[in-house]
Amino acid sequence: MRNKVTLAALSLAVAFTFSACQSTDVVGKVASTSFEAVLNAIPDKVKSDDANNGWALTSPTGERFLWSKDFSSAGKPDAILEFDAKPFISAGLDASKLPKGMVVGDKIVIQAEFGQDKFTYTGEAKPLDSFKQLVKTHRDVVGYHEKLDHYGVALGNGNMFEWAKDMAKNDKDIVFVLNPQPFIDAGVKPDKVEGWAFAKVEVKDKNGKPEQVDKFLKPFDLK
Repeated sequence: MRNKVTLAALSLAVAFTFSACQSTDVVGKVASTSFEAVLNAIPDKVKSDDANNGWALTSPTGERFLWSKDFSSAGKPDAILEFDAKPFISAGLDASKLPKGMVVGDKIVIQAEFGQDKFTYTGEAKPLDSFKQLVKTHRDVVGYHEKLDHYGVALGNGNMFEWAKDMAKNDKDIVFVLNPQPFIDAGVKPDKVEGWAFAKVEVKDKNGKPEQVDKFLKPFDLK
């Protein structure tokens, strides 16, 4: 059965802003405090991922957002979106037509490299500590969705992980956001991907002007 979650708000005009016109202090601070609230809401779903030298937040249905403990780790991505390939294969995906390295076993993996920053910690590193290092060193990939009242991390090419500024006022506490074009190019019928919504979303282009783009969306209410 297809995902029936209400996505009216996600189909409305939403603008995810990464530009420096936002106050770095305000956006960075609130992004961190709101992300901390998400971590605290699902402590059993936030684990260390030794294979990627990072932390993994797992959704109720198994999708994962990972962020690194140290961007200077050789051969390790700085952020990852990981999710089940089966719904996309069932919708027509020819996995061999996706970019190399995007399919790992039965998973689809989207990786991002932000830099080579060496992170230092006072005492043992914790998930929030590593996230704060990401915000501190690469503020440009952390943005705010005004209409949805979401913060998020951009992994490039239109792929994002977003979370609510205030979970008490939002029924979309976390959202996995994908650029559908590579999947469509590889044979996927976008409206047939079970568990993912295919919707129009308004974003800002490089000049700050709004434009409508297609996205795959998978939101979760964690409360």
